[in-house]
Order: sequence, then structure tokens, then C-alpha cells
Amino acid sequence: MKSDSNKMLPGIGVFGTGAVAKVLVPFLREKGFSVEAIWGVTAQEAEATAKELKIPFHTNKIDDVLLKKNVSLVFIVCAPNLHAQISVKALGIGKHVVCDKPAGLCQAEALKMVRAAQYYPTLISIINHSLRFLPAFSHMRKSIMDGYLGNPGDLTLIDVRVQMGSLLGETYNWLCDDTMGGGTLTLVGSHVIDLVSYLSGQKVTKVHGVLRTFVEETAQVNGIRRITAPDFCTFQLQMDRGLLVTATLNNHLPGPYFNQEIYVFSKKGYLVVRGGDLHGKLHKTNNKGTEDDKRAIDKEEVIYVDVEDLSCASSVIPKPYIKGLCKMISALKEAFQPVKEQMDWIKEPVKTAATFEDGQRVQATMEALRQSNEDGCWKTVQLLTEPPDPNPALSAAVRRTAISLQ
Repeated sequence: MKSDSNKMLPGIGVFGTGAVAKVLVPFLREKGFSVEAIWGVTAQEAEATAKELKIPFHTNKIDDVLLKKNVSLVFIVCAPNLHAQISVKALGIGKHVVCDKPAGLCQAEALKMVRAAQYYPTLISIINHSLRFLPAFSHMRKSIMDGYLGNPGDLTLIDVRVQMGSLLGETYNWLCDDTMGGGTLTLVGSHVIDLVSYLSGQKVTKVHGVLRTFVEETAQVNGIRRITAPDFCTFQLQMDRGLLVTATLNNHLPGPYFNQEIYVFSKKGYLVVRGGDLHGKLHKTNNKGTEDDKRAIDKEEVIYVDVEDLSCASSVIPKPYIKGLCKMISALKEAFQPVKEQMDWIKEPVKTAATFEDGQRVQATMEALRQSNEDGCWKTVQLLTEPPDPNPALSAAVRRTAISLQ
């Protein structure tokens, strides 16, 4: 019976041959998905990865994967400059899309993705902000919404600290280049920006940020090549209902070390996720014998401990991101499994996933942070509603001509 239900899971096409793809493919198979095709930047890369992961079809042509009949769901885990192009094309020919963060290289690209998703609402279109699926954060959000810290609108501060090793690889590639989507703001900060909105239910309105590239060359990347991707950033986000977010992201630790602490404060106390565990502490009150007072002891209470071992570990990608991705794939399986037709799905299991609209909001916030870093002052987050004019001077001339002809 189980194998029959697995037949209804859509065939998968993977775009990308990097560390994420190598974690993703075994876990998709473990959940019963069939990985039918893989795309790489070069034919050699695609062939080598297909051989390593035992994928029957490989190519360096995007359309070859999209047009395969047995591919119904694509995972886009390649360089960000291709995210929008592949997402829009895939949705246009009726394929479900899971796109890695960020949503394209800029807000204009993210808007194209949003428009495509709105035009094809019967297709899955989600961004891989996998921390939403990490059980510690699911429990944290539930605790906030259930009033552990009082009214969810009364949150005062979220403080985020992420310390980890370098994001750079052995060779010069897009990860070294800020304009190509490399760096700690895009690769780690995007998760943080999305997560604080998910946890609080609030939207970012104003930002202030500092970005720095301290390591401009390595033993492998030097000479005429220069690293421009930031390896340190600190930023503040002002949310629409008064909440303040502070974040410090640091890529200067050796090797695969990863430490992440996220505190959520209110006047009543705090919640904190360290690694994969959730703790909470309420301040003592003067009311004797109240339920809050009984819980408000001197030490933190344990709300959730993550004891589940990872079958999909990676030495390159931090454990919380991997575990969140694994949970997201489980949710996708649940979305497809109860239905008879391969392209049908139910929304409930994946309703917590980040949408393309969420991806655009993250892009808008990162654009404002880059402007803030250049100007040294607070910037308002502006959401693009129309594609930017590719040639404003020409458009102005056309408008003047139209007016003079009237």
C-alpha cells in the first residue's frame, strides 16, 4: 500500500550540483521521491554529479530538465542569478517549484517570480527558508502565538547571533562575489530576516546595517581575483508593530563550526533557541500564587529538546538548515501523498513555507540594508509593485513626444 502511494509523488528535477544538491537528493529518495534529472553549469559537472548521485539524466541545458515529462517538481539550488529565470519558466510550463534562497539577485527578479506564482496559483511555489520547518522554531512561534510572552504584539526585542566558518569554496565562484548573491547577508541574513517575520507575524519597515568584507583573498582565491562578498554583517530591523530586531552574523570561525542563538523578549520574559533546542524564562511577578509565578523560577524551563538524529548530515551546511530542509521535504511528501493525480496537492502541510512574496520582502529588506551600509543611515524598506523601467531616459522622451503631439 505504501509503495502505491509513493507512485503519486512527483518526479524531481534538480538544478545545481553543489553541497545542497548532494544533501537533497538522498533525502528526497528516502522520502519516496524519484529524482529523474539534474542540471549543471557545465556538461562535465552535471555528468559527474549524476554519476555520484545515480541520477539517470543529466544536462547543462535548462530546458532539457523542464521539458522532461516525468519531472513535475523542480528544486532550484544553483547560483542565484538563475533563480528567477528557471522559476518563471518552470511555472509557465506547469511544474511545481522549490527555489533556494534568495529569490533572484534583486527585487525586480523576485517580482517576476511573484507574478508567475500569482498567475499559476494551482502550482506549488516556495522559497527554501528552511528554518521555518525546524521544530524548535515551530514550537517557538506556537509559544509566542499562545501568549507565553503575553500578547504577540507586545514583543519588544529579537536578538540574533550567528557565528560560523567561511562560506567560500575551494575555487573562485559566485560565492565570492557580492553582486552574484555571495556573502553572509544573502546566504545567512536572508534566513534571519524571513525567520523574524515568521516568528513575530510583523513586517520590516526600516533598517540600519553595516556590511564588511574582512577576508579579501584566501590561499585558493588571490592574485587578480578579489573577494567582495561580506563575511560580517550587523543590522537592526524596525518592525511594523514596534518590535526591534538586532542581528550579528560572523563568518570568521574555523572549519564547519556553527553557533546560532535567537532570543525573543517581552516585558514578561524571553524565549531562546540555541541550536535545535527551545528554552524559556518568565520574570517573577509580585502576584503570589499565580500560574506565571509558579513557572517563573530562577532557571530556564526546557520547552523543546531536539533529540532526532540526522540521516542527511553535511559537513558543509549547518545542521539547523539541513534539518529544516529535511522537514520541508517531509511536508512536501504529505502535501502530495493523499491525492490521486500526480500534479494535485493539498496546502495544509506546506502552509508554513515561505512564499515568493516572502522572498520579495526579504530582497527588499536586503536592498535597503545595502543602501544603509553605503549611506550610514536608517533606510525605509520599499516594496516594488511594478517592474523598474529598463530605460528611463527613453521613456521620458516618449512621454514628452506624446504630450507635444496632443
